[in-house]
Amino acid sequence: MAELILGSTTAISESGGTLTLPTAMVGTGGLRSQQVFTSAGTSTWTKPSGITTIKVYVTGAGGGGGGTRTNNIAGYHGATGGAGGTAIKILDVTDITTCTVTIGAGGAGGTHASGLGNTGAAGGTSSFAKLAGTGSFTTITATGGGGGQGGGGGANRQGGDGGDGSNGDINLSGNAGGGACDLNGNISSNTPPGSFWGGAGLSEGYGAASPTNGAHGGAGGGAHGSYGSTVGGAGVGGAGIVVVEEYS
Repeated sequence: MAELILGSTTAISESGGTLTLPTAMVGTGGLRSQQVFTSAGTSTWTKPSGITTIKVYVTGAGGGGGGTRTNNIAGYHGATGGAGGTAIKILDVTDITTCTVTIGAGGAGGTHASGLGNTGAAGGTSSFAKLAGTGSFTTITATGGGGGQGGGGGANRQGGDGGDGSNGDINLSGNAGGGACDLNGNISSNTPPGSFWGGAGLSEGYGAASPTNGAHGGAGGGAHGSYGSTVGGAGVGGAGIVVVEEYS
């Protein structure tokens, strides 16, 4: 067995083509921990001991689905919301101790109304910003998706726009929501889009149960109706999400 002597206490040995490093030479870097923030509102990320680098994923909230018309004589549907955007950034946090995490709230589903159902609300913006320490970086943000238009009146209704990530190393736009065709209630609207993390709600077809809500920045489904009535409310967009991977 060959041995390469580098010093009185350090040696690299070889056996069968495999190099073995002594404990003193094995690095200690790598992924050490992860913090995930999913509740709408503001909270604080605190750097764990020994962490020097982080990889941050910031995703905006999903938009709500559109409502539908009351007295739904033709089974009109609401359109789906758009998905939140995402920004991904690697940061040196050697001189940063805490950061402010903001999670955007999911957009509410549009309510039913005569003529045209109401448009769903847009999802909120998520962000990651320096709070304390001598280091600095530009705040990372991701806007939420737009709300889907309400159904009714015989016209095709537009889905919500996707949100946009900014100030990341990678900035991604969320997918726009699907429109809803008012064709006598015989078809469902397009499936709501998921965010970078998935989490799309569902749009139900004619005469079916209420659409479902999005998750992790995914969009809410549009409301649906059967002849002479409305069927459930529109789906709510999923709140945003921030994931912080922590490296030594």
